[in-house]
Amino acid sequence: MTDRKPVDRRSFVKRATGVAAGAVAVGACGGAGGEAPAVQTNPRIRWRLTSSFPRSIDTLFGSTEYLAQRVEAMSDGRFSIRSYPAGEIVPPFQVLDAVQQGTVQLGHAASYYFTGKNPALAFDAGVPFGLSARQQHSWIYEGGGEALVNELFADFNVMSFPAGSTGTQMGGWFRDELSGLADLGGLKMRIPGLGGEVMSRLGVAVQVLAGGEIQQALERGAIDATEWVGPYDDEKMGLNDVANYYYYPGWWEPGPTLSFYVNRDAFAELPASYQEMLRSATIETAQILTARYDNVNPPALDRLVAGGTQLRPFPQDVMEAAYRESFDLYETQASADPAYRKLFEAWKQFRSVSDRWFGTAEWEYARFAHGREA
Repeated sequence: MTDRKPVDRRSFVKRATGVAAGAVAVGACGGAGGEAPAVQTNPRIRWRLTSSFPRSIDTLFGSTEYLAQRVEAMSDGRFSIRSYPAGEIVPPFQVLDAVQQGTVQLGHAASYYFTGKNPALAFDAGVPFGLSARQQHSWIYEGGGEALVNELFADFNVMSFPAGSTGTQMGGWFRDELSGLADLGGLKMRIPGLGGEVMSRLGVAVQVLAGGEIQQALERGAIDATEWVGPYDDEKMGLNDVANYYYYPGWWEPGPTLSFYVNRDAFAELPASYQEMLRSATIETAQILTARYDNVNPPALDRLVAGGTQLRPFPQDVMEAAYRESFDLYETQASADPAYRKLFEAWKQFRSVSDRWFGTAEWEYARFAHGREA
């Protein structure tokens, strides 16, 4: 007869609990038939992103790093994106080419940089006397704009996702004060996109320079004026150190929206879950970028004014002439290209309806409340 040791109930419970926990752990790591969950079976993917902006512009370039952080967090580190500032992989104005050719999977820029490829690409970012930041997001996300602009980008094997808006930009820095429209004649100004085309129609000698070249060009007199973004970024660029007059509003960029460009082939190769992560991360990034600008611009403007910057509104005759030339330009371009016409007419209809609403409640509130002291 075999002797049996008494059962230690506490030890038994401890061992049983350990076995149960192990079973739960195994179950958590396997589905039907012992398969691993999606997060474990999804591949490790490493993408590269090239931006049109330098690392020193922490708002714009910083949004690419935010996107990468969100995608990595949502994928438990299995989908990672490394961001490169302008010039490290390609120059600022070759970002779209790099994505199209598959040199990188992702790009980050303003689509009006590439109007030489197709003038209608400007509507992806914003056009003179166009939509505000909220209106632009509404048009892209809900008003049919996303499908229209991506019909254009399909020619480049690219998809475009909004990357956030700076909000209405400033009109830029001028070495000399403007008394009226006549002062624009022969003025050398850095301004890209359709805004540059309108300024050219007004007699300005337009130049297109990358962000890192602007301050030096203005300082040495190669240009007489420049636009960039707004108080926070302009201050970081040191533009207030080389020009004294700061004009507003940036009528050519009332709600400029940056874009993330995605190579279509690379996107198609992603697991469906990664595609959704990327889409969601771009939407979140777009919200954060606009919120950041609305937070950093007000105190930056106060610092500039305190430091001697002279704020000036554009003369009324400049605004009126720019408005006329802007819409004449759109009609001219639309008459030459049915695809442009299709997008322009849809955009114009959205703008008309949206402006009636914003011009009622939003404008009246802003007219009364903005600038009043509590």
